[in-house]
Amino acid sequence: MASVVGKSSSLVSRTLAQARPKFNTFLKYAKVELTPPTPGDIPAIRQGIARLISGARTGAWRNVSVREGWLNTLITAEVIFWFYIGECIGKRHIVGYDV
Repeated sequence: MASVVGKSSSLVSRTLAQARPKFNTFLKYAKVELTPPTPGDIPAIRQGIARLISGARTGAWRNVSVREGWLNTLITAEVIFWFYIGECIGKRHIVGYDV
């Protein structure tokens, strides 16, 4: 019994030692990517929306390469899928709300 406890504790310590660098990398990127926008980010957001609207008005979307267009399509699909997954999680049903 003691050998099982000793082996399991060494297994846990080795697993933690191997996972720590990957977890630190995750934390480094999570601090940057998962933070909500700050009041200082609002002007940049407004400029981005203004560029998007002016690009739609002037037809700049026609000058996009196939690679950029495909990438934009995939990003849009990902956002839509995450929206629907969030809706299913929120209503706790795949179809309709449980009234």
